Amino acid sequence: LALVQRRAREAGAPLAYVNMTGGQDDLVFDGDTIVVDAQGTLIARAAQFEDALLYVDLSLAAHTSTPDVVIHEDVLPEFVAQPASIAHRLDDLAEIWQALVVGLRDYVAKNKFTSVALGVSGGIDSALVAAIAVDALGCENVHGIAMPSKYSSDHSLDDAQALAINTSMHYRVVGIAPMVDAYLSTVQLDGLAEENLQARVRGTTLMGISNQEGHLILATGNKSELAVGYSTLYGDAVGGFAPIKDIYKTDVWALSQWRNSQAIALGQTPPIPERSISKEPSAELRPDQKDSDSLPEYELLDRLLLRYVDGDMGSAALIAEGFDTALVSRVLAMVDRAEYKRRQYPPGTKVSTRAFGKDRRLPITSRWSENI
Repeated sequence: LALVQRRAREAGAPLAYVNMTGGQDDLVFDGDTIVVDAQGTLIARAAQFEDALLYVDLSLAAHTSTPDVVIHEDVLPEFVAQPASIAHRLDDLAEIWQALVVGLRDYVAKNKFTSVALGVSGGIDSALVAAIAVDALGCENVHGIAMPSKYSSDHSLDDAQALAINTSMHYRVVGIAPMVDAYLSTVQLDGLAEENLQARVRGTTLMGISNQEGHLILATGNKSELAVGYSTLYGDAVGGFAPIKDIYKTDVWALSQWRNSQAIALGQTPPIPERSISKEPSAELRPDQKDSDSLPEYELLDRLLLRYVDGDMGSAALIAEGFDTALVSRVLAMVDRAEYKRRQYPPGTKVSTRAFGKDRRLPITSRWSENI
């Protein structure tokens, strides 16, 4: 708005700033067409994320020349200018939510898919993606698949089922323990290799269902995980679209709470189970596993990532801001090493000024490092 107002005052004329709406691959155009007068005063605004026809009456008589040719003898009668509508601008979380919904909806529709499927673990990431998908496509076109292993807790399965009930999406349970055991009876794996095997069996299961039933698979990873490589290639990274790949973990929680509050305000059932929001994040690939075993606390991690990834701050600047030297060294190394994983991740809606991919182009093979 400030840019449009400045240009209108410079030109001494009304200015209309007209925008597209809808999604195109990872981009989402939000509409939000605005019209200002010659003084820069806002006189019309279209709604965001909606196709609209915006009418604006402008008084331009003082700035027009007298025509030399009369086109018609009948002069149009004078009319009373009608005030144009000024749509309310969405707040930050509502704007992000609508961008994620429109981005997914248009990607699915424009690429001729009719339904989506995703693994639902009982955790917050898959719950948020499911809620976005239901808002975008309708519950009848969303399929949630719980794939418990021997390490999955009872409450995780309960939370996945609660999510399905709250959203009314399709839901099924496919246990992966027999498939994992069959693999381990042939190939000896332990430690991290065994953990990743579980994720890859889940990925293969999802892709098999996709191949059989025609659903587009949604990856459920967030930006924090993508940044530090906390994902498994050909496991939880499988899919055709990744709705929250540009959403940091702390924003995942904020969006989930916002969406639930909107449902409550409308007298509806909150889609995301409260326990999925409040419980400590865990991949549940080994006994008593927590994300904090491998990563800093997300609030701290996201503050650092926001400055390094989105803000282009180097290690010296991060340390000057008060971040621990060892933490900076560790996190920057994780981000740099994970570039090869991000290259193989599905596309997803861009909502930040610095999304992974086109906005942050770094080589996979490089001797240089920002690290200390």
